[in-house]
Formats: sequence, C-alpha cells, structure tokens
Amino acid sequence: MTLLSVLLQAADGAGSSFLGSSGGMIVMMVALFAIMYFFMIRPQQKKQKQLQEQRNAIKVGDKVVTAGGIHGRVKEVGETYFIVEIAENTRIKIEKSSVYISPEDAQAK
Repeated sequence: MTLLSVLLQAADGAGSSFLGSSGGMIVMMVALFAIMYFFMIRPQQKKQKQLQEQRNAIKVGDKVVTAGGIHGRVKEVGETYFIVEIAENTRIKIEKSSVYISPEDAQAK
C-alpha cells in the first residue's frame, strides 16, 4: 500500500463519520425547533388570536382599559380605532391594538 491509498482510506472513513455526526446534529436541531414551536411559539399565537377576537367583539358601551392603564367606556367603534369616554364629556381616540376588555366586563361575559 502506498501512502496515497492510506490517506484516501482515512479521508473516506473520516468523511462518513462526519456525515453521520452532522446528520445527528440536524435531527437534534429539528427536535429543538419542534420543542420551541410547541412550548413557546404556538401558545403565543393562540393567545394573540384570542386577544384579537376579544378586540373585534368590543362594542359601544363596553368598559375597556388602554395599554396605558386608562379606564373608560367605548362610545364609537371605527375601523382601526375606538373613541373612549374616560370622564364626562372627555373622549379620546385609541388604536384598537392598545385596548383591552375591562376585567369587570371579562368576568361578566
């Protein structure tokens, strides 16, 4: 046997073990992503969907809380906003994405 044939055999053996270990690494990465998806991403998506459904169900007269902590009652519902009365004759325009249903109303429903 020549030195060249010995080196080729060693390289061939190392190449197959390299592919085997990278295949195992790929399986491990896929398993890790699946775990992250089912324990982190999917529950967050469900929570966002539920929150969006609650916002779409808000109607005139419902009590709401803004992201800033302001409590009020919905007086008008727009495409992307609510007009919320926070005191007598004091109304503010709030984006739908920053409005949450009031805890008192959530328990009543």
